[in-house]
Amino acid sequence: MHSLTTSRPEPIDALDAARIELLAAEPRVGALEASRRLGVARGTVQARLDRLAERGVITGYGPEVDPAALGYEVTAFITLEIRQPGGHDPVAERLAAIPEVLEVHTITGVGDLLCRVVARSNADLQRVIDSIVEVPGVVRTSTVIALDTPVPYRALPLVRVSVRPASG
Repeated sequence: MHSLTTSRPEPIDALDAARIELLAAEPRVGALEASRRLGVARGTVQARLDRLAERGVITGYGPEVDPAALGYEVTAFITLEIRQPGGHDPVAERLAAIPEVLEVHTITGVGDLLCRVVARSNADLQRVIDSIVEVPGVVRTSTVIALDTPVPYRALPLVRVSVRPASG
């Protein structure tokens, strides 16, 4: 299960932020080239990157994939109400087996889980919803279709405001 918090988050410094921004802009840039651009030793760049990964600040290096480019042009958010005695984990495990389910979050409020899903069309979305409803423990769903994504997922603004002031 992926946690939304860490035990003791540490601030990052300007060099860490610059490395993250460079990696976000050019994911394939190597340590040697990064060290040249950042003006620090290659070993420093690699050690900092390793430390950021160990702390969970950087969580992956894989390519970002656009579902629409694969033919999944419909994005929807589905709120699930589940049977409480079974808990969230068994339901989440079964939802993870459905390829069109991109994310599952445990939430507060009216529902218990919030899923971000994709589908090839509105008719295909019905198929995805049907597969979700078949998951044991799911009692009810409520679906909202996204029309546009004016602000896509992003974390760089958080990186920029998380830089600790330079001491000295």
